[in-house]
Amino acid sequence: MQPEMLTIGVFAKACRLSPKALRLYDELDLLRPARVDPDTGYRYYAPAQLEAARLVAWLRRLGMPLARIREVRSLEPQAAARAVGAYWARVEAETAVRRDLAEFLIDHLTTPSRKDTTMLELRYCAHSDRGRVRPANQDTAYAGTRLLAVADGCGPEGAAASSAAVEALRFLETEELGAGDVLNLLEEAVRGASEAVQEAANGTEEVGTTLTALLWTGSRLALVHIGDSRAYLLRDGGLFRFTHDDTVVQSMIDEGRLTPEEATTHPQRALLLKALFPGTPATPELRLRDAQPGDRYLLCSDGLYGVVPEARIRHLLTSAPAPDTAVHALIDAANEAGGPDNVSCVVADVVEATA
Repeated sequence: MQPEMLTIGVFAKACRLSPKALRLYDELDLLRPARVDPDTGYRYYAPAQLEAARLVAWLRRLGMPLARIREVRSLEPQAAARAVGAYWARVEAETAVRRDLAEFLIDHLTTPSRKDTTMLELRYCAHSDRGRVRPANQDTAYAGTRLLAVADGCGPEGAAASSAAVEALRFLETEELGAGDVLNLLEEAVRGASEAVQEAANGTEEVGTTLTALLWTGSRLALVHIGDSRAYLLRDGGLFRFTHDDTVVQSMIDEGRLTPEEATTHPQRALLLKALFPGTPATPELRLRDAQPGDRYLLCSDGLYGVVPEARIRHLLTSAPAPDTAVHALIDAANEAGGPDNVSCVVADVVEATA
């Protein structure tokens, strides 16, 4: 044995990994020992391996799966750093979903009956426009007493895909909504939407659709989102976006490789990482939001926010007296900016219910 070699026990103590973990990582080809005694099978490690072992230990403490750690270990330092950043951004997004659900359950279990509180309802309008450049409209916009939805289709059967996805959610308008079941119900509805998109594609490749929808439960809105259509909330004069674009450029922003300003002119700004694609499992974002009287919600396709600055969107939403005037003002603004894409908008106001 070379004198600089470390026994598995000493190496484990130095890198803060257990001998059991080191044996597992050897079997998985994640961290091989420098030498294995041919007679005893005892493992020895070189001091130069400590840095790699510590990295594995740190990544495990982040909760990163072993298969992902193997990928990170194979990258150059800068690329590995970006991969860690992207992983953590996804963890935070998933944690936010669970946090919202936990807050909802705590409130649901501890808040007295709301029979005597003010009843709320939605006033809404939806419209979709071809724009001034595209030969056809592949967007679908829908608004009802419970369901608000925007879908932006892509590919040769994009119009059929977006329409099928929204239609698959329409049953939610009349479905009995249990307070604790709404997210499960939405998840099931998205599976149905994914199957509907596959049928609409009719075997055609490169067909899919985004889907951003809000389901009204009487005091809360449940969000389902996949793709790069967006949902905004106008509250007390401030405009807040509460969806995350599932795009290549957004992932580059998350990783620090691109600024939001650079993203607006990036050649791949419309390239989706996730959407409802035939044969691809849908993993949408699901969240719950409390609603307040006076809230105004906007769902839109990228045909709006891609050409109309957010400050202008906020101004138009703030100044329009009703959802229908807001919707048409927003679509007019997109077309005045050149209308390079289909543009769809749904605007809904949360108001006190009429007797």
